[in-house]
Amino acid sequence: MHQEHTKQHTGTKKNTREFQVLLGVVELYLESGKPIGSNTLKEHGFGHLSSATIRNYFAKLEKEGFLRQPHSSGGRIPTHDALKLYAKEYASESFSENQDLFRDLSQANPRHLSRFLQTSAESLSEICQLATFLTAVRFDHDFILDIKLVGIDTERVLCVMVTDFGQILTEVLHLKQNMKQKLSSLALKRIESYLQWRLKGQAKSHTLSPEEEETGQAFYNEIMIRYIVRYTNFSNEDLFRTGFAQLLTYPEFSDPLALATGLSLFENPEHMRLLLNDCVRSGQLCYWIGRDLSPYTDAAQGCSVIAIPYYIGQMKVGAVGVLGPCRIPYKKIFQLLNLFSTAISKALTGGLMKHKLSFRQARSPTSELRIQHSQKLLEIKELT
Repeated sequence: MHQEHTKQHTGTKKNTREFQVLLGVVELYLESGKPIGSNTLKEHGFGHLSSATIRNYFAKLEKEGFLRQPHSSGGRIPTHDALKLYAKEYASESFSENQDLFRDLSQANPRHLSRFLQTSAESLSEICQLATFLTAVRFDHDFILDIKLVGIDTERVLCVMVTDFGQILTEVLHLKQNMKQKLSSLALKRIESYLQWRLKGQAKSHTLSPEEEETGQAFYNEIMIRYIVRYTNFSNEDLFRTGFAQLLTYPEFSDPLALATGLSLFENPEHMRLLLNDCVRSGQLCYWIGRDLSPYTDAAQGCSVIAIPYYIGQMKVGAVGVLGPCRIPYKKIFQLLNLFSTAISKALTGGLMKHKLSFRQARSPTSELRIQHSQKLLEIKELT
């Protein structure tokens, strides 16, 4: 989570020229991605300062650890501490523009709740141009609406279940010995029709062999038991992820290895849930820049994550986060996430009231994982 630790000296002089110069450098760097020189800064809102004065501020900010100079004769770029100071300055700022950006989401009265959250996350990803992930509560009164079977090999079948609220669940089912060599594509289609008949009470459209009917019965029992267990034992929030391809537009991720490293957080759903749960507990917009992500992943040091909780009524029920490089437009993303949280909170609250639905929250993450996470946070704080 965002940490209060920054270099104390500059952090206590918010109205000084030195601080304003630092914010100006960060702003221009976030826009251009290039080192900022004194003349460039002077041309963008600092005409009242001489180039020599700006260079003096640069030298002082570099000594304090907020700027660095990649080349001795070039401009400066902000450090992670400078990015954190900049983010802290604007994280709680209120915005008046773009209030209608997510109006369609806020006015929706979703019946297919899981599908609504997924499509909402995709909309946010496209607008922010960042990878997006979101945790959600489990909505009651959901049921399996459709089943599809896909053959994998002679021993396994992939079962795809679509629920009434728009969830897509998958299970791998194993064939008994007497069917391993007999499951043709036509036989699989007949078994799928059998499952549809059992699920929806539709008329039988195919005549099955005794082996096929036995397989269909076994599949149906297995699917129903697994669904009931999953539905009842709700230990982890549902997790939606989308927008990975958005990161290809950033030069920081032009190298496939850099992209894979940046997305390392997405390899471990538990760590993603931990991060978003920390945001929910805070009850406010949170950000992690560079090494702040170390408690969740050791690899994504060149990335930033910004997250915000959303609500049903007055209850915090989940959080949505976006991931990108450290050089992202923080002010704009802060505004978008605040608007998005307000919009989906309004839609979910109205949808549950209209359709008289209820929901359950997952149990807390395992104590062992939470202890490991807390220990790592302490290590990071000691280092800083």
